[in-house]
Amino acid sequence: MSSDLSSLLTASRALTSHLSKPDLPSVNLSLDQIEAQSRRLVSRQTGSSSDDGRAYVCIAIEFEHANNNFFHRNYLLAQAHVDAPALANSIAHLNTATTFTPLQALQDTDVAGYLRHAHEQNLISTIEEARKETQQEFYRVLEDRERRDWEAKKRRVFEELGGRVGGENKAVSELKKSYGGKNLLSASVGPAPNLQMQSKMMAYDRVVSDLNAARLRGTSYPIVHALIEASLAVSADFGSLQMTQNFHVLSKITAEPPALPPLEHAGAHILNASLFERKYARVYLSDPESREAVGLRKQIAKGSREALEEQYWDVMERTIQARPLEALLGGDPSVANKVRAFVALRHYRNGEWEDRIELVAGQPLWAKLFYLVRTGHLHEALDEALNYQAAIEHRESSFLSHFRTWVESSDRRLPKPHRDQLHSVYNAHMLHSSTTDPFKLALYKIMGKIDPGRRSVAQVTLTTEDWLWFQLSMVEEEEHGGLRALAEVLLSYGERHFDGVPGPKGVKRGVWAGVLLMCGQFERAVASLWEHQETEVEAVHLAIALAYHGLLRVPSRSETSDLTPLSLPPSGPSALSLSTLIWRYVRQFVKMDAREALQYVYCVGLCADQPGGVGKEQVENAWELVRRIIVLANTGAAWEELVGGFRPDGTRFSGVIEQGAPLLRLDNLSAYNEQILIRAAKHSEENDRIPEAIKLYNLAGDYSTVIACLAQALGNTISQPSSDEKARAIERTAADILRHYERTNRAVGKDRDAVIRLLRVREAIEAKDAGRAELSLEVTIMCLPLQSFFSH
Repeated sequence: MSSDLSSLLTASRALTSHLSKPDLPSVNLSLDQIEAQSRRLVSRQTGSSSDDGRAYVCIAIEFEHANNNFFHRNYLLAQAHVDAPALANSIAHLNTATTFTPLQALQDTDVAGYLRHAHEQNLISTIEEARKETQQEFYRVLEDRERRDWEAKKRRVFEELGGRVGGENKAVSELKKSYGGKNLLSASVGPAPNLQMQSKMMAYDRVVSDLNAARLRGTSYPIVHALIEASLAVSADFGSLQMTQNFHVLSKITAEPPALPPLEHAGAHILNASLFERKYARVYLSDPESREAVGLRKQIAKGSREALEEQYWDVMERTIQARPLEALLGGDPSVANKVRAFVALRHYRNGEWEDRIELVAGQPLWAKLFYLVRTGHLHEALDEALNYQAAIEHRESSFLSHFRTWVESSDRRLPKPHRDQLHSVYNAHMLHSSTTDPFKLALYKIMGKIDPGRRSVAQVTLTTEDWLWFQLSMVEEEEHGGLRALAEVLLSYGERHFDGVPGPKGVKRGVWAGVLLMCGQFERAVASLWEHQETEVEAVHLAIALAYHGLLRVPSRSETSDLTPLSLPPSGPSALSLSTLIWRYVRQFVKMDAREALQYVYCVGLCADQPGGVGKEQVENAWELVRRIIVLANTGAAWEELVGGFRPDGTRFSGVIEQGAPLLRLDNLSAYNEQILIRAAKHSEENDRIPEAIKLYNLAGDYSTVIACLAQALGNTISQPSSDEKARAIERTAADILRHYERTNRAVGKDRDAVIRLLRVREAIEAKDAGRAELSLEVTIMCLPLQSFFSH
């Protein structure tokens, strides 16, 4: 019956095939759909009707309503000469099963044809997958870049507002005249840090003060180890421990000797050592292709690897201590016995060793040897291998010879004949084997630097630290790009692969910075910490430690950006604006503790030796920051301790800034007065802080300017109907300075006499207001002896 219906349908379509018009769509409804439509129409009628025309009209209306969008769409396509019904029919009858079949059928015995076809299909699928991944990565990077730019701009806006959205910071208003509205970000004062941030900042600020004290004495200071102690003192949470590890990595990279606890007594340990300050600056800032630069990159890789080895040894000991009954350490505390216990804890389950663990003389020897190498105990690994020499030579006859040569080499590098033999053994017996012990495979790859493109080994590189250690062990500066090639690979992965991942004790922060440190991307490491508020403190101190050892490159003034301290020029290495970073940090507490802020500004001068005129710009930046601190600092005794002053007997005492002038590259008093005091006085005068400006001019020895400022300020106060606290402060300052000038016989002349008369005028006005008319008459006496004024 079904065949008869099908033939009938085909014949009916053939009757009207010559009438088909591509521009008019056809309506195809099944019998069930027609029946449903008819029943729905009938149900809408109130009674029976014999009006067939009306019924046909209703049916036509229903069809038109149901297919209105369909007709409209196809009409528009027909206007563009697109045969929509034909295309729809082709798509409906498309057989996708034959899409990727050969154009010509392959015979069952055509193996070459089958392999060729499979190879072509693999290429097509690989290209398609790569295209999709590239597209997804593009949009991800674009979104990430937009987010970073927005965060940077938002931070800049809040900094300009001093951390307040609803109003303008008072200090910003005070400095508008001084800076003319330009670079307001640098002049603003930010919000006060919270209690937790203050405690962290206090733990680190003592390190900076001790550093500057050592610099003034001309002695070395173990800043990285001091930062390690400070990070441990903050708290024992996951974030601080990660930062401790990052500082530990830097200590190994710089080869800084450990400080003897307590830190105050560490000076005797390093007093006679060569200075750490700017030790690596010449090499780090010079030609990256030079022999010294290659040696520095080797040292960076070696130090990073050693730090990871020490970290893993600590993990191993803590694992054994946590499970002493299972470890069965016994009374043997040797390194080899601890490694044996750790291997059993990690890879022995339910009376069986893990899959692919190869036993040599009943021992998981390859795993033991690898973990000894992984923790930096190479000679212990060689001794362990010699204990099983016969069993090893029975399985791998040449392994011991290669392993001994590798262990005894100074840079863990085999001669070419050894490497060629290792390559041949690896390619013949291990490369395509699915049963090879993964730890033996890892040992062969590390010794021979085999296939560095394959960056992981199953069951071996399980954690980020394991993976990084493996990469650093495979780095070869003479081949495959060395450490810089590894840095490019890591940068292509990006922060999202390492940082910001929820861990057992919170979100991981600082892992990405540690990764960048290990591959020599020091500026990027600091910038990555600065991007997150919880690690800003560590970012600043890491930058200072790097600058102290000469491992920080700062940009020129033209390359410095207001949005981010990090500078990424199109050609050349990255750079970090230390002065920008430090100012954004100290601006939080500059008004509360100007002396501590000054200690951080002293560190800007560490980069004074950078060539190309950049070093000179850094010194000038330090001077500018010092002047800002003077202008923003609260007045009073603390302010005079900062800039200096005069004692009651007229003798001058120096302030903290003058005492630290050598750190600002100010070698004489004249340069200090010109670059710091006089220019800070001008800024204070422009910001209507006349008493401070007068004191600064006076300290700089510019007595004529002092008298001129006093005359102008007193003239302004006299014109006011009543004196306020600011006017009274100016009058007290003028009286003190005039008494001092009288004793020292300075600024003698008409200008000083005019200031004295202005003071007497103010005194007369106040006497008149108080009802003392006789005192007011003294204003008319212009030639009173000066002694009468000072005796009054």
